[in-house]
Amino acid sequence: MSARTKLQAAATVAVALLGVAAAAPAATAAPTVGAPAVAAAPTADWLHTDGNRIVDEAGNQVWLTGANWFGFNASERVFHGLWSGNLESITRQMAQRGINIVRVPISTQLLLEWKAGQTIRPNVNTYVNPELEGLNNLQVFDHWLALCEKYGLKVMLDVHSAEADNSGHVYPVWWKGSITPELFFQGWEWITTRYRTNDTIVAMDVKNEPHGTPNDPERAKWDSSTDQDNFKYACETAGRRILAINPNLLILCEGIEIYPRAGATWDSPNTNPDRSPNYHYNWWGGNLRGVAEHPVNLGAQQDQLVYSPHDYGPLVYEQPWFEGDFDKDSLTNDVWRPNWFYIHEQNIAPLLIGEWGGRLGQDARQDRWMAALRDLMIENGIHHTFWCLNPNSGDTGGLLLDDWASWDETKYNQMLKPALWQHNGKFVGLDHQVRLGGTDSTTGMSLAERYAGGPGPGDTTAPTAPGRPTATDVTATAATLSWAAATDDVGVTAYEVLRATGSGAATVVGTVSGTTYRATGLNASTSYTFTVRARDAAGNVSAASPPSTVTTPAGNDNGDAGCAATYRVTSSWQGGYQAEVTVRNTGTAAISGWTVSWTAPAGTTISSLWNGRLTTSGTTVTVRNEPYNGQLAAGTSTTFGLTGSGSGTPSGLTCAAS
Repeated sequence: MSARTKLQAAATVAVALLGVAAAAPAATAAPTVGAPAVAAAPTADWLHTDGNRIVDEAGNQVWLTGANWFGFNASERVFHGLWSGNLESITRQMAQRGINIVRVPISTQLLLEWKAGQTIRPNVNTYVNPELEGLNNLQVFDHWLALCEKYGLKVMLDVHSAEADNSGHVYPVWWKGSITPELFFQGWEWITTRYRTNDTIVAMDVKNEPHGTPNDPERAKWDSSTDQDNFKYACETAGRRILAINPNLLILCEGIEIYPRAGATWDSPNTNPDRSPNYHYNWWGGNLRGVAEHPVNLGAQQDQLVYSPHDYGPLVYEQPWFEGDFDKDSLTNDVWRPNWFYIHEQNIAPLLIGEWGGRLGQDARQDRWMAALRDLMIENGIHHTFWCLNPNSGDTGGLLLDDWASWDETKYNQMLKPALWQHNGKFVGLDHQVRLGGTDSTTGMSLAERYAGGPGPGDTTAPTAPGRPTATDVTATAATLSWAAATDDVGVTAYEVLRATGSGAATVVGTVSGTTYRATGLNASTSYTFTVRARDAAGNVSAASPPSTVTTPAGNDNGDAGCAATYRVTSSWQGGYQAEVTVRNTGTAAISGWTVSWTAPAGTTISSLWNGRLTTSGTTVTVRNEPYNGQLAAGTSTTFGLTGSGSGTPSGLTCAAS
């Protein structure tokens, strides 16, 4: 609905939910960080920033947790999937499942076509979508915006490429051929003008994944110049021209690919594209190191600025930080903090991870990366849009399956759902009047419902209880615990691990920021009961998780003092399975290699194996380390994975260190 209609609806909701006069103005002063203060129902759904937070017009903190749906950026010039899926059904399901914002890739070429009155009749299955009969692609987009309003969804537009091209994002900069930088800015101005009173569209992502290296004929850089290839200047220019039309929009500036190391310049040679001594490398759009020296300046609307890096796992590209053993802490220290997480930690501006995600259950390293990033975002309340809804995304797959109707429930439940904004068991939308999922939704709530009751003393809502911990890599003296993340209306900051022996009281034995913990100092042949509880920034503590009892073996569980191996079936289906093997250095000195062996059940065959070198002899299976994961410091571990047919339960598991 328009801002004018919103104003009328807000007055009604304010009286019904908050007990304030319909004509009362919305408060604009930002509350204390973490305090859900409400002075009156905002008259519209526009958002702005306060330090590293995003807040509504009344200063209430919000959390943008969404997904991407592409197609308008491509040659089809309309959402992909409408050749078989129903537009309203897909939109309603996104909202009912807790997605509160949709990032929509478009192209500058499409915007310029629409500006010139050039539309197309898109490839839409009108048997499945009878309401789209006779509509052109711009009318389809407008129809979809109305559906978003109906179901309480908000929208972010993203210029994904210059040209309407399925692979247009591969081109490194925001201009190409006849599409000049000036036309890029004009495209943004046109669409901002068209929807300037429609607060369904609340954010503009200026350009997807600017990138390139010094060897490329054209590449994006980041400095304080006004050069055409300086993306910081392009984002400032586009942002200011957008905000001159609608000062209420969030402006998202992504990173680039490389940034000069200390002592190097943009003219320094690129002697080694993989590990250049002159440049820091990261994902396309993921390098925001330049913000420290050259922050984006939006002038009077600086409180509309959000930085938006992208991050992916090894199935998209084998980055150097995936070659050895890694975990959430190493990724944070080596990759995320120096490239973009410092922006959040230093309270410079909010972060929104515009793309993350990927295939689940195909590579243990991929799953570990995705869970680590998910947990970082949950713990710090970092905004994000998952890539992607589309099942036809070649290197990531989608939330939807190939029929464009069924959901990948494992991916959704394990990776996305824990990172969606939830309060009191319901998903929270960004619309003050409409529940996320629609007026009659039983799964979602509106912002007015979330903050009903007026000003409060601060964040008094405890996180939900974490999931029951599971134990892996159990030895006579240690065990690795992992659990499903808790959720919180603001953000979980830490987990406390409690341990009890026998009938004794449980005591806190460790505090971690992620969802794994290595319990050490255990005794052989002893049963321990572990629970976990979550804590938020305000000090609220959740109820304890369901307990998990771990019994340590009498001695080293595989008879070798140098390393231990733990075999775990991660998924199975009729006639087949997938498994993960964790190899841990259980000694006191580093090892340079390892060999794991087991006896496979009769009729079992291994069809693929990764992160290790496989040999078989009859029923004996032997896996040796790869060159990049053989060296393990004392107490550290690595994993390899496999798929096979038959039974996935081996016997005689041993590990030998070298």
